[in-house]
Amino acid sequence: MKAEKETLVLGVGNLLLKDEGVGIHVIKALENEKLPAHVHLMDGGTGGLHLLSWLQGYDRIIMIDATLDNNPPGTVRLIQPRYATDFPPLMSAHEIGLKDMIDAMILTDDLPETHLIVISALNINEVGMDLTPEVKAAVPKVIRMIQEIISIHNRAYRQ
Repeated sequence: MKAEKETLVLGVGNLLLKDEGVGIHVIKALENEKLPAHVHLMDGGTGGLHLLSWLQGYDRIIMIDATLDNNPPGTVRLIQPRYATDFPPLMSAHEIGLKDMIDAMILTDDLPETHLIVISALNINEVGMDLTPEVKAAVPKVIRMIQEIISIHNRAYRQ
């Protein structure tokens, strides 16, 4: 049996700006779930290049973030970015930091398998720590998606 790959689940966002903090809300919810020992959780705050040193050494990263797009609020999408251009347009306030981080990992040939889960936001400019109802309703779906990604990879490594 092969060893499990180390997986980081990284939530990014700003808890003080309503839906912008959805990634952090997901991490807090995952703290109450039973996860395999090789899965680690991290509140990445507003992201950026300062996270690079924390991300090194992981074989797989699952990132959760809010996005501003034309989808209805609470829409959940899974993207497997290989380049910074694979990120959806108009990522939230820390868009440039995450894109730069991916570019830096590509340049250093240190980009792990990456899954990006984006949740379409409704309100990221109003101060408040509560998610809008549409985005809050998406959190359980995101948790199930993360558990499924972990489960699929666990099965592959047991074969």
